[in-house]
Amino acid sequence: MKLKHFALLAITSILTACANQEESVQKQYDTVIRGGLIHDGLGSEGKIGDVAIQGDRIVAIGDLGDVSGKHEIDANGLIVAPGFINVLSWAAEPLTYDGRGMSDLKQGVTLEIFGEGSSPGPLNDEMKKSQLEAQGEMKFDIPWNSLGEFLQHLEDKGTSLNVASFVGATTVRINELGYENRLPTDEEMTRMQQHVIYAMNEGALGLGTSLIYAPASYSDTNELISLSKAASVCGGSYISHMRSEGNKFEEAVEELITISKEANIPAEVYHLKAAGKENYAKMDKVIARIEEERAAGYDIRANMYNYTAGSTGLDAMIPPWIQEGGIDNWIKNMQDPELRARALSEMKDPNRAWESLGAASGYENVVLAGFTNPDLRHYTGKRLTEIAEERGASPEETAMDLVAENGADVSTIYFMMSEENIRKKLALPWVGFGSDARAIPNEGLFLNSSTHPRTYGNFARLLGKYVRDEKALTMSDAIRRMTSMPAINLKLKDRGAIKEGYFADLAIFDPAKISDTATFEEPHQYAEGMVHVFVNGGHALKDGEHNNVFSGRFVKRNGWQDQCNINDML
Repeated sequence: MKLKHFALLAITSILTACANQEESVQKQYDTVIRGGLIHDGLGSEGKIGDVAIQGDRIVAIGDLGDVSGKHEIDANGLIVAPGFINVLSWAAEPLTYDGRGMSDLKQGVTLEIFGEGSSPGPLNDEMKKSQLEAQGEMKFDIPWNSLGEFLQHLEDKGTSLNVASFVGATTVRINELGYENRLPTDEEMTRMQQHVIYAMNEGALGLGTSLIYAPASYSDTNELISLSKAASVCGGSYISHMRSEGNKFEEAVEELITISKEANIPAEVYHLKAAGKENYAKMDKVIARIEEERAAGYDIRANMYNYTAGSTGLDAMIPPWIQEGGIDNWIKNMQDPELRARALSEMKDPNRAWESLGAASGYENVVLAGFTNPDLRHYTGKRLTEIAEERGASPEETAMDLVAENGADVSTIYFMMSEENIRKKLALPWVGFGSDARAIPNEGLFLNSSTHPRTYGNFARLLGKYVRDEKALTMSDAIRRMTSMPAINLKLKDRGAIKEGYFADLAIFDPAKISDTATFEEPHQYAEGMVHVFVNGGHALKDGEHNNVFSGRFVKRNGWQDQCNINDML
């Protein structure tokens, strides 16, 4: 009996030890972030606690004193937030060349969303040929055709940031109509809708437009409704750089609302702004109009960047009709005496039918930022009026000449908004945030051109200047509007919040130090105060520096697997 008793004790002891060992293994996670002020992204106040990561997911939150991590991070005095979502990014091309995405990563961005009118796909053979020929110093192959293939290409190649995209209506249009200034036939429209549906079935977020630029400006409202219906039946959103942000700002908002209602699709305004002093007062009316529709149950929303200057090209002050046919034909048209005279007349006409950001800003507030032609780079940072005076020409003539001499559009900064309106937008709970810029390193060929400081500072500026210093909005609301709000709006499953089971996309920063350092004079300067960034559990930014981790993924819209087809529109 004694032998049996001792044997039983031994077996029990072994089983207990195994159970304890198994429990110990279960309670050791890949990473444990300890003692940070956790802002869950859902709008609640921050709470001190720990966050555990296993693989690519958040697995535990709270007081985790009884667990350990293979890697431990002391977050005492730091805020632990969901990674930020950049709802308007132009990082597709630079991430193809350099997958680190440094200027955004160092601000806590973990997801870049493309597709403002143009998107990296779908591409036909002629489009691929043109894009390869137009490449500047950033050179890379284009092995993809569809939008989904591009996003998967980025993931396979290696990106530190997650990527997603709307399908661009401009890109869809060029597939079928090229750069022609006309409306599509019924057959062309059907094929354009098929392009949208194909992209949606790959996981695209919806349809994006940019209506002040050629050839998008050649579209009418009915064309946009038809394309939006294709995105709608697939569960997507419509998002738009509207036809006007200046003299016809209110009319442009009405067009967006019409498209939303007719296509039965949520709609979002890209970088909500009133451009030009004479239009500043229209912001109140537009806000009231959107809130009226929201109160009636329609999903109308907006995003913004946190600066009084925008950035685009000189094309935004040159008539769209003269740009027909693409860059080569555009340059040829501007050199035709008759067409050039007509264009100059329209550019000087305050009652022109198209939007001119140059006129809205005032030419003295137009600054040249980037040239393809190295011989023109001495103009970088100069105002258009300075260059015009130096050349002995009018600002309008100078703008056209610079495009022709550059052989491509010229990157331009337009000082055109008011600080008062920025604060009004910051107070709106339905306005999110997008940089409208690239994600780049401050090194190498990227220094050959200037850029807008929003490239390096949009999100840090929000948290530092507007939250901490000026208290224009609370920390919890700012984080919500950069995380869970866009994730919910765009149907991104298990992202945008610190919750068990969600992807471990995290931004860990010092609230006392977070700030933008980039200026218009010296834009290539990283933001400060971001300490750690995790992307799908990968420790992409460690102690403020890139950690040689490329754990970003192609993020798809929830429900994309439920494949839709054009018959769903009938």
